[in-house]
Amino acid sequence: MDQSGLDADDKQSVTPPGPRKRTGGRSARVRDAVLTATLEQVTEHGIEGLTIGDVAARAGVAETTIYRRWGTRTALIAEAVTELAAVGNPAPDTGSLRSDLAVLAGQVSDLISRPGMARLVGTTVALSSDPEVDAARRRFWNDRFERSSQVITNAVARGELPASVNPRAVLETLSAPLYFRLLVGEQAIDDVFIARCIDDTLALHGKRT
Repeated sequence: MDQSGLDADDKQSVTPPGPRKRTGGRSARVRDAVLTATLEQVTEHGIEGLTIGDVAARAGVAETTIYRRWGTRTALIAEAVTELAAVGNPAPDTGSLRSDLAVLAGQVSDLISRPGMARLVGTTVALSSDPEVDAARRRFWNDRFERSSQVITNAVARGELPASVNPRAVLETLSAPLYFRLLVGEQAIDDVFIARCIDDTLALHGKRT
């Protein structure tokens, strides 16, 4: 054994460390381009009208790149839907529950008012029998609720809501009418309607005086 503490056999078995894996860079740009193209294709043509070839052409990549990374069309759709929940829309912290709820309601309204979003929501529900798509849909909602629940936690700490409140129930009370109005009733969401949703949410879940 030499001074390095390794005998000859050990030295032969040791391999030098490989190059450190880069973060970001071209791989991240390709992923962003493909997921953006996927969402655009889905919102324009529905999941049933999406093809890997169309996505590849729109993203400016080879079809083999998409197949190599995602494997199947449903896996690609699933990741694209999940990505929606992770981009932007940080939980507000204005110091007031009412104004925080107003920001959240505005975020929901902006999201579901995007062109083609009704089609996207409808087709993901219709394809809920597909395990990958259904898992993505659930991740999407769970992630949005988890991110927004800090608003409720802060409100409890300020004494604006009772400690026993269920954060998800509060957020569902706020957002469900927004989704129903736009996606089912096909009516625009305005400031008056948002204010009514906030009033109803506070009346149902706020502290009783």
